[in-house]
Amino acid sequence: MVPITRDSTRSPAPSTVRPAPAVAAGPARRRRRGVRGGFGAFVFALPALVVFGFFSWGPIGRAVVMSFQRTNLVQGGEWVGWSNFSYVLADPLFATAVRNTLWFTLLAVVAGFPLPLLLAVLISEVRRRRGLFTALAFLPVVVPPVVAILLWRTLYDPETSGVFNTLLRSVGLPALHWLSDPDLAMPAIVVEATWASAGNAVVIYLAALTSVRTELYEAAELDGAGLLGRVRHVTLPQLRGVVLVMLLLQVVGTMQVFSEPYLFTGGGPENATTSVLLLVYDYAFVHGDFGAATAASVLLALALGLFSAGYGLATRRWSTR
Repeated sequence: MVPITRDSTRSPAPSTVRPAPAVAAGPARRRRRGVRGGFGAFVFALPALVVFGFFSWGPIGRAVVMSFQRTNLVQGGEWVGWSNFSYVLADPLFATAVRNTLWFTLLAVVAGFPLPLLLAVLISEVRRRRGLFTALAFLPVVVPPVVAILLWRTLYDPETSGVFNTLLRSVGLPALHWLSDPDLAMPAIVVEATWASAGNAVVIYLAALTSVRTELYEAAELDGAGLLGRVRHVTLPQLRGVVLVMLLLQVVGTMQVFSEPYLFTGGGPENATTSVLLLVYDYAFVHGDFGAATAASVLLALALGLFSAGYGLATRRWSTR
C-alpha cells in the first residue's frame, strides 16, 4: 500500500508551458488592412478634398482655360490658342513690368529680409518688456494697407513741408520728389512695404527662437562669443530651415506686389513702378482683355512654381543638414 504523503494530496501543479503566440499577420494580411484603412481615410476626407479642390484649384483651372480664350466674362469664350500668350510676350510693357517686379523683389529681399531676423534677435536679448517690443514690431501689420499707404504718402510729400523733406532740409540737403522721380519711386515703395510686413516675420522668428536650446547660447558665451558670434554660430544654424522657408515666402510674396504701386504711383512715373500684377489689372479692368490678363497670370504662376521647385531642390540638403 502506498502511503499517502502530504505532497500527494496537493492538486497538480499548473502547467508552465506558455500558450503559443498568435501567428503574426503576414505581409498580405497587413497590406489588406492598410488598404482598408487607407480607403476609409480617403472616404472620410473626400468631402473636404472636394470642397478644397473646388474653391482652391477650380479658379486656377478656370484661369488656365481663360488664358486660351477671348472672353468678356459674360458671353462664352472663343478659343484663340496661344494668341493671348503671344500678345503678352510681345507687349513691351510686359517686359518692363517683369524688370520692375524683379527690381522690387531684389530690393525687398536685400533690405527687408535681414531686418525682421535682426529685430527678433534683439528682442529675444531683451530681459524686460519683451512683449512690449514685440507688440511694437507687430503693430504695422494690423494697420490696414490702404491706411498705411495713405499715411506714407504724406511722409513722401514732395513739398518742403513733407516729413522726409523736412528732415533733409534740417541737414542742409535739397528736397526730393520721392514718388515722382523714376529712380526714387521704387525704393520708396520698398521702404513702406518692408515696414508694413516685417512684423509677421518678427513674430515667426521669435517663435522659432524659443526652440533653440539655451545651453547652446551659454556654451557660446563661455567661449567668448558676443551677440554677433551667437547669431552666426548658434541662431542661424539652428534656424536655417525657418530662414529658408521665410526667404522663399518673401520672394513669392514680393513677386506678386500690387497694392503698393497701385495706390502709391499707379505704375508711374514713366512706368517705373508697373509690376506684373498691376499690368494684369490693367489688361483686365482697364482694357477689358481678360484673356491677356489670365495669360500673364499663368506666366507669373508658372515662373513662381518653377522657382519654388528649383529652390526646394537646391536647399533641401542644406535645410536638413
